[in-house]
Amino acid sequence: MTKEPSPPGDQRRSQLLRGVLDLCLLSLIAERPRYGYEFVEALEAGGLELVSEGSIYPLLARMERGGLIESYRAASSSGGAPRKYYRLSEAGQAELTRGRAVWRDFTGQVGQVLADRDRP
Repeated sequence: MTKEPSPPGDQRRSQLLRGVLDLCLLSLIAERPRYGYEFVEALEAGGLELVSEGSIYPLLARMERGGLIESYRAASSSGGAPRKYYRLSEAGQAELTRGRAVWRDFTGQVGQVLADRDRP
């Protein structure tokens, strides 16, 4: 069985997302505490369907070790095993604020470079 080629742009989108996925997760956690699969759902709802749980959990673990987020266990609403939820620490809130500023500056600068300069 041969693998179908990725649609044009998927590889570039994936690379770009990898660079800001931590910032996206911090932003989602800032809205409210979340558990693993909720991140996938929220990212997909935002149009970022390229992210799987398998890529989120290692990043959450690194962010927790780095002191940006904290985790706690809470009962599942479906009656299953308790879920591990994540919330921002003070350091995580500060990092999110800095990261948003860097993102705004960066995307503005890239936008200027990529602008169609041939138009009058």
